[in-house]
Amino acid sequence: MGANRRSRLITQGVARSPNRAMLRAVGFGDADFEKPIVGVANGHSTMNPCNAGIQPLVDRAIAALKSAGAMPQTFGVPTVTDGIGMGTEAMKYSLVSREVIADAIETSVNGQAMDGALIVGGCDKNMPGGMMALARMNVPGIYVYAGTIKPGEWKGQKLTIVSPFEAVGAYVAGKMSKEDYDGIERNACPTVGACGGMYTANTMSSSFEALGMSLLGSSQMASPDPEKADSAAASAKVLVSAIERDLKPRDIITRESIENAIALVMATGGSTNAVLHYLAIAHAAQVPWTIDDFERIRRRTPVLCDLKPSGRFVATDFHAAGGVPQVLKMLLVNGLLHGDCTTITGRTMAEELAGVPAEPRRDQEVIRPWKNPMYEHGHLAILKGNLATEGCVAKITGLKNPSITGPARVFDSEPQCMEAIMARRINAGDVVVIRYEGPKGGPGMQEMLAPTSAIIGQGLGESVGLITDGRFSGGTWGMVVGHVAPEAQVGGTIALVREGDPITIDAHKLLIQLNVSDEELARRRAQWKPPAPRYARGLLAKYTRQVSTASRGAVTDADD
Repeated sequence: MGANRRSRLITQGVARSPNRAMLRAVGFGDADFEKPIVGVANGHSTMNPCNAGIQPLVDRAIAALKSAGAMPQTFGVPTVTDGIGMGTEAMKYSLVSREVIADAIETSVNGQAMDGALIVGGCDKNMPGGMMALARMNVPGIYVYAGTIKPGEWKGQKLTIVSPFEAVGAYVAGKMSKEDYDGIERNACPTVGACGGMYTANTMSSSFEALGMSLLGSSQMASPDPEKADSAAASAKVLVSAIERDLKPRDIITRESIENAIALVMATGGSTNAVLHYLAIAHAAQVPWTIDDFERIRRRTPVLCDLKPSGRFVATDFHAAGGVPQVLKMLLVNGLLHGDCTTITGRTMAEELAGVPAEPRRDQEVIRPWKNPMYEHGHLAILKGNLATEGCVAKITGLKNPSITGPARVFDSEPQCMEAIMARRINAGDVVVIRYEGPKGGPGMQEMLAPTSAIIGQGLGESVGLITDGRFSGGTWGMVVGHVAPEAQVGGTIALVREGDPITIDAHKLLIQLNVSDEELARRRAQWKPPAPRYARGLLAKYTRQVSTASRGAVTDADD
């Protein structure tokens, strides 16, 4: 076993004997001081299904680390769950928790000078928070995803967590019976595991395979299945090998590997949140990356997978059909993947994919053949215009015509908007504006799953636009545009929109435009005053002061 920084700290001379004494109290013997200390970041929580299945995975990983000659040391990592907090004040903590998770892991690993880190997480912000920490610390590390939930079922229909959100709108609109409304709610989440479509958790976990920081084939396994625990054990052994070879995250997380990850996100129809999170991961890894890079990759990458929220299938279907390795191989043989990127195994991506067929099996419909994609180009478009001079993100899959010009329906918070939707005051042709929900204004960029799902449930998904300086759940689809920057709180143009103003969303032209003269906007800007921050003390107040614009990933350690 090669030398490692913790064992050097412990074994160098008499001065280090107090360090050894304290470690003896937690089970170290004389020989253990020569082994690498591996931090196991444990995101287990009984509060949510996403993280409730993590402890068995941690137990398997710890056993595998010990058998491979390492000394695992476990510490807890906080988590909050979007699906539970959605539509409430609690949701403001969701994106904030990404920074808290990254800070907590960095504090534990660096504060105890650990030699490596194995991170196990399940809900949406667990993945980017953990990867940001690994990139910052740059000690050998691997990410182990807790796994996806199995689909629920009601009257032969497969369900995900989005199903009850959409059922709210359908029930209010008189399009669904009370029996079906209750049946969907009671059956949507039958097991532990993260939300089952290509929503944010599965988007980020699958992209980590493409990034090279998780084992291939591991991200779409169902959390309760034995293969998920087997994967955790295999990940632990690979990490010990990486520690022996001093293979660090920044050897793996490069501009080219991030391009691989985003190509995978586009090909699978992944979440808009991937834009925000990969800006933050790139920042942590000190890799040059901008919001415009997503548009560059979108234009050359087809959508190959028919996955929820806009498609038919769930993550377990994707896994059974060949999963991430199959899609990566298709991207590789068609020149859209950097095969020479290093992975956590020490092998290149091309070497890892050598045994995967170039085309998907014919007995499945989840992954389309290369010559018959779902869409010719990716689904996460970066729009710009006077409403978003720094850019914003539009999710355009599943739409017959991703463009609209209509009157603005303006709301200064998500609850105000939801009240109007439930009262049936939003009509076909409207463009809903939800503002003061950005990184600083929210604070924390709440996800707008409740209003977007209610709009879908009322049958208005194709005919109503929605823009916000907040963000969307990975389960959102429809004519939606998020991450509008600059945000309202700092005086972005979205703060100047008035009820009835004509707004154009045109994904074909990559345009988001408030159709008001420059002179009128200047007059409004002169009259505008920033509202007081919503929080004066505590975590959310600190976040408000520190957080960057969404176009830079909403990070809290920006250089300026």
